[in-house]
Amino acid sequence: MADELSKGDHVTWKSHGGEAEGTVRKKITEDTEAAGRTVKASPDEPQYEVKSDKSGGTAVHKPSALKKE
Repeated sequence: MADELSKGDHVTWKSHGGEAEGTVRKKITEDTEAAGRTVKASPDEPQYEVKSDKSGGTAVHKPSALKKE
């Protein structure tokens, strides 16, 4: 499980075109705006902002969607 991700970790996740990969930018532990949307998060249910290696864009994912490389 990806609960122990840190800034700079390289991860993969399922994307529209298959599998994407990128780098963790930050752990989000409170409701906030990130990657162009409102993110619901808490210390017990964090989410992670990741930057895609391919597109350079950012996205936010739950730990269960990310796999550490």
